[in-house]
Amino acid sequence: MKQSDIKTPYYLIDENLIIKNLEILKSVSDKTGAKILLAQKAFSMYSLYPLIGKYLAGTTASSLFEAKLGHEEMPGTETHIYAPAYSDEDFSEIIKICDHIVFNSFSQWNKYKNIVSGTGIECGIRINPEYSEIETDIYNPCFKGSRMGVTLRNFEHSNLDGISGLHFHTMCEQNSDVLWRTVQKVDEKFGKYIKNMKWINMGGGHHITREDYDIELLCKSINYFSDKYGVAVYLEPGEAVALNAGYLTSSVMDIINNEIDIAILDTSAACHMPDVLEMPYRPNVIDAGNPGEYPYTYRLAGPTCLAGDIIGDYSFKEPLKPGDKITFCDMAIYTTVKNNTFNGINLPSIVLRHQNGDTELIKTFGYQDFKSRL
Repeated sequence: MKQSDIKTPYYLIDENLIIKNLEILKSVSDKTGAKILLAQKAFSMYSLYPLIGKYLAGTTASSLFEAKLGHEEMPGTETHIYAPAYSDEDFSEIIKICDHIVFNSFSQWNKYKNIVSGTGIECGIRINPEYSEIETDIYNPCFKGSRMGVTLRNFEHSNLDGISGLHFHTMCEQNSDVLWRTVQKVDEKFGKYIKNMKWINMGGGHHITREDYDIELLCKSINYFSDKYGVAVYLEPGEAVALNAGYLTSSVMDIINNEIDIAILDTSAACHMPDVLEMPYRPNVIDAGNPGEYPYTYRLAGPTCLAGDIIGDYSFKEPLKPGDKITFCDMAIYTTVKNNTFNGINLPSIVLRHQNGDTELIKTFGYQDFKSRL
């Protein structure tokens, strides 16, 4: 179908851009032997899982449902899971589908180790090196009082029988210089335990497919552990798989003025791109600039009753009018997995642009999607 015929709002994922990212990730695996997993918490568009599975070693999950999705839609690859705690009901299903299970505490390990014993599942403990360079606490798994992972003080070195790996996750949208410094801290604190492990998982938050990312230093960081301790190394980026590979197109519904011109869109920051408010950040808009950069400046706002449903201020070369299309960049990650139907606002459709340029409407939503959640 023609893209111009698709009703806004809609997310558009570009297959060629996904492949570009996957080829970069595959090159890291080829150079280092590291296994790279898709962290589904950032991108779970399973219609692309057969493609992603050709490049990556598998998926990692933060819940039973994510694990089931990876297991079902990327068969023949590894299925990993980590959660701060597991329920008995979920765990009985998890052991049927997961290859690797990472526990957040030794109490969780003690609770389930007899159940896992003899299944062939490889188990790990998440460690907290108490080192991170993330400035926003909501995304920092190592901030003071964090529930994520076992600190050195609480590490039960005599309770490792059956544990084959250690996992740490300390990064968010960062370059490999941060990883290199983190690797030194992890080795300093936990190296004496790593040497007895089969693998180490360096988590996610690695912006590997960003243009300024230092891949050589990433490879050095991976090889540091594999060379020193002979362990296999896992990475589980989510954003890097779909970074800059998707867009969100919306339409202008109305123009009003309150000391500044305001464009009301059919797209909501609160509903359709919640990280804009949580991070917070200002997404790029195609053919738009910073306020005052072009002649016409507008505040782009959503249609909900939330006063703070504001995407940001932008300038345009021509004045906006109802019906004009606005396209936001880098909208493949943390959008479809986090969006919601607050106020009964409908969810954007999901569209795939194939390698040959053809556009396919993957999914549409409606009233029943809103009602069925309630």
